[in-house]
Amino acid sequence: MPKMKTKSGAAKRFKALANGGIKRGQAFKRHILTKKTTKNKRQLRGTMMVDATNMRSVRAM
Repeated sequence: MPKMKTKSGAAKRFKALANGGIKRGQAFKRHILTKKTTKNKRQLRGTMMVDATNMRSVRAM
């Protein structure tokens, strides 16, 4: 049976790491930023790890 194709949207959003984890971008920082505090916007910078509960579904993509 042939391999499944990777979902192209998931390939742009997630990055697999050498330790087996998956890195993802932080949400809630695209628009409606005027009401968010500077501290809140600063904390939304950078990346996060995919939670263990979502790991199986992200790997399937």
